[in-house]
Amino acid sequence: MRLQHMLRRDGAVALGFLAPSLLGFSLFYLIPFAIGAVYSVQDGSQGGHFVGLANYADLLSSGSFRKATWNTLWFTAVSVPVMIICSLLIAMALNRHVYFRSGLRMSYVLPLVVPVASVVLVWQILFDWNGGLNQLLAFFGVDRVDWLNSGWARGVVLFLYIWKNTGYNVILFLAGLQQIPADYYEVASLEGASKMRQFSITLVYLVPTMFFVVIMSIMQSFKVFREVYLLSGDYPHDSIYMLQHYMNNMFFSLDIQKLTSAAILMVAAIWLIVAVLFRGEKWFRSFME
Repeated sequence: MRLQHMLRRDGAVALGFLAPSLLGFSLFYLIPFAIGAVYSVQDGSQGGHFVGLANYADLLSSGSFRKATWNTLWFTAVSVPVMIICSLLIAMALNRHVYFRSGLRMSYVLPLVVPVASVVLVWQILFDWNGGLNQLLAFFGVDRVDWLNSGWARGVVLFLYIWKNTGYNVILFLAGLQQIPADYYEVASLEGASKMRQFSITLVYLVPTMFFVVIMSIMQSFKVFREVYLLSGDYPHDSIYMLQHYMNNMFFSLDIQKLTSAAILMVAAIWLIVAVLFRGEKWFRSFME
């Protein structure tokens, strides 16, 4: 009885500490999302009538929405694996006793603390039509490239995003690598295990960290609108027109039905991806056991 009383008291105390955060989350996220879900099945935000999935059908028939969806999914599918591979390799290198290791670790953290607007300003100066990179090409007699208004725009945004966010993953991977006992590698080395076999040991014990990094990277990839918007404005090149651009333009045109429907579909897509990852992580754990 005393134990149950203590558990109830601890639960009440925990709930009391969580109450401000839960209230803020409900007020600014949960309730607006629920209202948006209601608007997405009505024909108007004021005195609207229930129209079922008609708004979603109109949305899926929109060429702009399909283009934005494809660009967003392409960016996520490419940026997440590339960033994870790069950050893991960098973390493994920094986990060794290399020269100037502390300074190198700091250099990968710096992009995280620099405001995005400042970073984008530097990249605009570099990739503008009259920017530094085109000046360098002109010096060597190469034609200028309109980096932000051509097919190169996708590569520019991808490079910017990976450069800006790799440091965060490096920190997480470093924390995971330092939790792996060195004894495992010593035993593997004594038994004649190859470098690839030792690397497989690293991957197995990094599964929890890898799982978290993948989820966070996917979440961040859906937020690339900020960088693209600062680089190219409301209507960028078709290759970098993202879902957030579409929703932002629907907001300015007050097309609430398409805005809320697009938001609901994006949340559903993220939820589906995360659910599949959870299922895969659970299967992997059971397989290893």
